[in-house]
Amino acid sequence: MNNNVFPNKFKAALAAHQVQIGCWSALANPISTEVLGLAGFDWIVLDGEHAPNDITTFIPQLMALTGSQSAPVVRAPTNDPVIIKRLLDIGFYNFLIPFVETQEEAALAVSSTRYPPEGIRGVSVSHRANMFGTVPDYFAQSNKNITVLVQIESQQGVDNVDAIAGTNGVDGIFVGPGDLAAALGHLGNASHPEVQRCIQHIFARAKAFDKPAGILAPVEADAKRYLEWGATFVAVGSDLGVFRSATQKLCDQFKK
Repeated sequence: MNNNVFPNKFKAALAAHQVQIGCWSALANPISTEVLGLAGFDWIVLDGEHAPNDITTFIPQLMALTGSQSAPVVRAPTNDPVIIKRLLDIGFYNFLIPFVETQEEAALAVSSTRYPPEGIRGVSVSHRANMFGTVPDYFAQSNKNITVLVQIESQQGVDNVDAIAGTNGVDGIFVGPGDLAAALGHLGNASHPEVQRCIQHIFARAKAFDKPAGILAPVEADAKRYLEWGATFVAVGSDLGVFRSATQKLCDQFKK
């Protein structure tokens, strides 16, 4: 196995609370993902929840990030052991699991990424993650090199933040600001003071359990504020957002 996979440097950086600046990838295209991988971000989320991605589109994007310093993180579409198993087998080591509301759901996410007896991951002797059976120490190394980040984005998740953060195997707590705002009655307004107070509370509880906190913050002022509040891993934009903004600006320069 490539030395930059084992050990998992992204997992180690989070454990050491080293600030990790990331970017979202939602265009579901290996060319745009490859370009994104050249920028120097610490981590890149390949989104399977709100972007048109599946197993067959993820693989060429993983290939496109070969040699990039950016750690690929997959956001699974849901907290499902079968889906997570397939994402593991194609070569993901870093997982962002959406809509985790309880300790039991957090534990399921962790268990889904671990081979028995630590978990329930199904065993295939030959898949892309172990270079089709050519990595002799893959089974011995895999469990301790998987990163599990769980998203809190509902009132129930906030209520259970201590139990979720305290779950063994959870490497970090991620705030989904859009869904959290909606859950608190402020759809489309993550800047509302109540939402902001809630985000700060989640960060504080994560810190109390020595777990890094993260968030998506495409507005620069928001990202800087969250970093000041103690966030460790912050996604500061998305390929879709950057592309949309830049193309509109270019058009407006000549048409106005």
